Amino acid sequence: MEILSKDIVDGLRSADAGRRSRLRIRTGGDILPVLRCWRGGFSLDAEQIRHLRGLVDLYDGARHLSTCLIVASDVEGGELICTVKRETPVTDHAPLDFERAESAPAGLLPFRA
Repeated sequence: MEILSKDIVDGLRSADAGRRSRLRIRTGGDILPVLRCWRGGFSLDAEQIRHLRGLVDLYDGARHLSTCLIVASDVEGGELICTVKRETPVTDHAPLDFERAESAPAGLLPFRA
């Protein structure tokens, strides 16, 4: 069994925290880093914001991931715990209002006589 020094453990923890800092929410004009994220919610730093409800956008760096509807938020241990009722993923195309056949062509070429 190997024992790691305190400096190495602290370095690993700070590197792990740096990786998670890419997740952010945007509400109105504010951009806030997400501390932790799980199915049905996420947590924010309670020193930056004390209460949050409504629609927010979730980003991974510059990539827009989803729109979330926050229905409740409580402060626990320095974190604002946000409960999400709905999380809608963002897509780069409009949803289809019909079923596309698997054998359908990807596109059509114009006919020239």
